[in-house]
Amino acid sequence: MKHIITCFLLCCGLAGAKAQYTAGNAHSHNDYLQAIPFEKAFSLHFGSIEADVFLKGGELYVAHTPGEIDTAKTLRKFYLEPLREKARAKAGVFGETKQQLQILIDFKTEAAPTMDALLRQLRDFPELMNHPKLTFAISGNRPPQAQWPSYPSCIAFDGRPGVPYAAEELNKVALISDNFRNYSQWNGKGIPVAEDLAKMEKVIAQAHAAGKKFRFWATPDDVNAWKTMMKLGVDYINTDKTDELAAYLRNRVQSQFQGDTAHKVYKPAYRNNDRQSKVKNVILLIGDGMGLAQVYAGYTANFGQLNLFGMLNIGFSKTASSDSYITDSAAGGTAMASGKKTKNRSVGVDHTGVAIPAIPDLAAPLGIRSALITSGDLTDATPAAFYGHTTERDRHAEIAAGLRESPVSLLIGAGGKHFEGVEADLRKKGFTIVRELTAADTIRSRKFMVLTDSAQLRIAQGRGDFLTRSLRTAIRSLQRRPGGFFIMEESAQIDWGGHMNSVPYLTSEMLDFDRAIGEAMRFADSNGETLVIVTADHETGGLTLLDGDISKGYVDGHFSTNDHTALMVPVFAYGPHSGDFRGVYENTEIFHKIMRILRRYQN
Repeated sequence: MKHIITCFLLCCGLAGAKAQYTAGNAHSHNDYLQAIPFEKAFSLHFGSIEADVFLKGGELYVAHTPGEIDTAKTLRKFYLEPLREKARAKAGVFGETKQQLQILIDFKTEAAPTMDALLRQLRDFPELMNHPKLTFAISGNRPPQAQWPSYPSCIAFDGRPGVPYAAEELNKVALISDNFRNYSQWNGKGIPVAEDLAKMEKVIAQAHAAGKKFRFWATPDDVNAWKTMMKLGVDYINTDKTDELAAYLRNRVQSQFQGDTAHKVYKPAYRNNDRQSKVKNVILLIGDGMGLAQVYAGYTANFGQLNLFGMLNIGFSKTASSDSYITDSAAGGTAMASGKKTKNRSVGVDHTGVAIPAIPDLAAPLGIRSALITSGDLTDATPAAFYGHTTERDRHAEIAAGLRESPVSLLIGAGGKHFEGVEADLRKKGFTIVRELTAADTIRSRKFMVLTDSAQLRIAQGRGDFLTRSLRTAIRSLQRRPGGFFIMEESAQIDWGGHMNSVPYLTSEMLDFDRAIGEAMRFADSNGETLVIVTADHETGGLTLLDGDISKGYVDGHFSTNDHTALMVPVFAYGPHSGDFRGVYENTEIFHKIMRILRRYQN
């Protein structure tokens, strides 16, 4: 009795979007045309490899058309013999893995004689005929389906949608395939139209309802198309770009982030926002490596809300250093701390190597105390630019020594080993030095350092609300004294996530940074004389967002580099004089704007 595939599970059409795709879902189309047939796709752990074959003179040749037949290119030489070697060596899929391998053989000549020739050759390779991880799926000119159950267990067939199969025949169907152009003329840009998507979802659901995997051939062949196939739930992604698809699938874990629960955002009161009124305090929050894509990844992962988006005044900062189109953190930090462009790797010096004063140095005579906080090393480039002076950012001991002359009074972060040489001098200078943030709650001295390695933990490793707690600690301490204050707090690890090309890493750090931003906004509203500025030193990773779902907190990104880029970065401002930060300007202007505002209102 014939079994008709009739179950239309349209509601499950996107079920595959949550599946973890690997190279086992990759299909090397016309593999014999690759520069290195079989070996390349096998080494990349592809789950399906395709070879077109022609029977000629009793031999099976791999070629796309009769005119392309080359007597040196046989199925035996290109596929069967290498497969036997891999099976004997227990290499790749034949080793200790759960993955299966499908060799899809597309018969270009008459079915019966071509099948007879294939079976004769396979008898010379008993390791292949009896291997539990290997299937030969026959496509193209296939024998009548009523004959399929009679073939050896290693032989299966490439089915077609809408074809009725008896139960025994269906058992011999390895997958269901169809021409993508029967459903859409989509070119791979954007998304297919709704009508086409519905047709594709329907045919895939039919195959899955029958317990079969599905493949389209003749699909667009690029990242956006691969992503679309995954969202549709296609089981084998068709490609001629084996290296590119393998890399894309290999990086899927690091390319996606799924939010859990949204953190609550602060509802701004906009007290004195936009007013040209007194500014007593400035809080400068620097998201290292934070570009617009990083910001929007955080917004998406937090289910469509960010404290940062409560800020109404927005500008853009141009980040080039004095010697490079693309800045590093040392030059970027120095530009904001001192108002001077300098060379990459230089900290607190101008482009000639001469030491230059930073905001804490210039704010101290105005009665303004300064604090530096980072979720990284206090001698690293960004915080170092506010007190250190060196032409080489890796001279950590030299940077730490700069604190002897700096008026900075509070520091919270990691890197305690770099301060060992100056710790005694700092204590003589009045610093209380502790190793855990909780110890700072009982400190009443005017100067203290919290040198804790826990600052360098990732959010995913349990760092907790370090940035928010540190900001509260600094504000509480600085408020005890007369005069205003300047706080620079750096979210260092957004940058680290970008360098690692990890969307989960940078997004979780962006979310943590946004919590600290909310804390700063809350204080600004309660105080009325505090300006909050949020910006970045540069963008890291060349991140683009290929997909996302705000309602689900899901974000999918792709990186163009593991280094910095030249992209402008956003500048958000909140509180009195926040409107001064609108527009497009050099990163050095952040320094000049801050100092103009502070000098205007301080004694």
